[in-house]
Amino acid sequence: MSLDSLIRLWHTDPDTAPNFPIWRTLPPRAAHTQPYPDDLPEPLRQVLSRSGIDSLYSHQVQAWTHARSGRNVVLGTGTASGKTLAYNLPVLATLLSSDSARALYLFPTKALAQDQLSVLRAMLNAAQSGVAAAIYDGDVPPSQRVSIRQNARLILSNPDMLHTGILPHHTNWADFFRGLRFVVIDEMHTYRGVFGSHVANVLRRLKRVMQFYGAQPQFILSSATIGNPRELAERLIEAPVELVERDGSARGERHLLLYNPPVVDEALGLRKSALMESVRLAQDLLASHIQSVVFARSRRSVEIILTYLQDTRQPQMGAEKQGAPVRPSSNSPVSNSRSAVRGYRSGYLPSQRREIEKGLRDGSIQTVVATNALELGIDIGGLGAAILAGYPGSIASVYQQAGRAGRGAAPALAVLVASASPLDQFLAHHPDYFFGRSPEQALIDPDHLLILLNHLRCAMFELPFGKGEGFGALPGDRVEEFLSFLVSGKEAHKSQDQYFWMSDAYPAASISLRSASSNNVVLHTMGDERPAAIGEVDLPSAMWMVHPKAVYLHEGQQYFVQKLDLDKHSATLIPVALDYYTEPQ
Repeated sequence: MSLDSLIRLWHTDPDTAPNFPIWRTLPPRAAHTQPYPDDLPEPLRQVLSRSGIDSLYSHQVQAWTHARSGRNVVLGTGTASGKTLAYNLPVLATLLSSDSARALYLFPTKALAQDQLSVLRAMLNAAQSGVAAAIYDGDVPPSQRVSIRQNARLILSNPDMLHTGILPHHTNWADFFRGLRFVVIDEMHTYRGVFGSHVANVLRRLKRVMQFYGAQPQFILSSATIGNPRELAERLIEAPVELVERDGSARGERHLLLYNPPVVDEALGLRKSALMESVRLAQDLLASHIQSVVFARSRRSVEIILTYLQDTRQPQMGAEKQGAPVRPSSNSPVSNSRSAVRGYRSGYLPSQRREIEKGLRDGSIQTVVATNALELGIDIGGLGAAILAGYPGSIASVYQQAGRAGRGAAPALAVLVASASPLDQFLAHHPDYFFGRSPEQALIDPDHLLILLNHLRCAMFELPFGKGEGFGALPGDRVEEFLSFLVSGKEAHKSQDQYFWMSDAYPAASISLRSASSNNVVLHTMGDERPAAIGEVDLPSAMWMVHPKAVYLHEGQQYFVQKLDLDKHSATLIPVALDYYTEPQ
């Protein structure tokens, strides 16, 4: 059954239609295209033409014009609107025209960098450019890092590596920084709150180092749907930006459904489980061979939904409760292959995630159950539908998750299944409030005292501060107050109107940009010959997720934890066939 047929069935069938009383449809939108810019280099014209791209979307041309005029740009168009090509074209054009030019791409996750590297290398090879692009992050072996620093003209990294691995060792990057012409910051909307405040200070340090080497690169930022893209971009880089937000890409008909599960006990006000209703809807999509994604609120919810979808039997209500069975028992006409239904969340090995992403692109995976890890712009092809098992916490996240379904002129379906939480029920009973709200704003505070002091320490380690020198938008007199405080604590030393870092400690190494721990516990399962790694868990979570005798869910399989060794950052598990899992009280 096609997606159009399923939509008509859900909309008109007397047994099904009452389940979706809140149904909004966005009409299709034709593409607004323009010819190639006159100054687009011939090698890039040929690459685009061979890829079947005979014209550009209007927002891509607008971004090109701003970038070629030397302006900073922020792209705020919709999901799957071609933002990657919009920032790649001006960057690659500059690299092709100047052998000394360099570019730095920053992504919030390693997975996004891996995803984009293949796209960039394909374009560079097709253009016969000779420009080397490479990833530089914590997974790169030390033996390869010197070669990358010396030869790569386009570096893909993340803010964490820039913070701890590049800026503190900027002398090793002198040639790269001297030629740096572009800094691209993708998925800008993730840089909000504490994380965004840290990243803004990392960018202050980057600009300070670039000034030392005489470079003044342009910034190009891209963002998913947020309420203040220009404001956030200007706060991050502390410079004016040109906003490109009028989307010229084609869009098919979009259906957004807000579904409140039916009441099963009026006296108690109990409704059917949102998790199990999401499973039921996903089974309809799977039986109709419609490629889809199910977004769950937690890693455990991902595993529970995955368990039911990989089974051939119907779910039972209430199985998401602690200690309840996770295996269904009654028969169902739906027959699913385990390989066609996969999970996607933190804790899976990078190789597993790459395999799942490839399966979504080539169609071998029909349904993926994911946390918000798939909100980001990883290329997973064009899905037909998205199911949101519970309100994800913000209007912006709803649009980002719903936007993973649909590509180009194809129709798309997104269903938000309300849970029993008061917030979900409020939205279900006030749909006009939900549909009428604009996406939330992303806010940061780079001058938060504790965050700022930490990055002043890092910046002073990188380069001494001169008298009256500012730090980003922070004026010199304010900076000097903070530096004097560090001098009083014997962390810094003032000599001839300069402030030098004096502590033996390496400041960036002890400062995390994120709340999550950088240390992980690797999960090993005992095989026939030798242990095999199946996943990982961050160190703080290991104590309650994979403690000895715990039953851990991974890719729909239960594992019994035999041993947890925190010193070796390792846990030993064995696969079991149980009908329960464990969780903390």
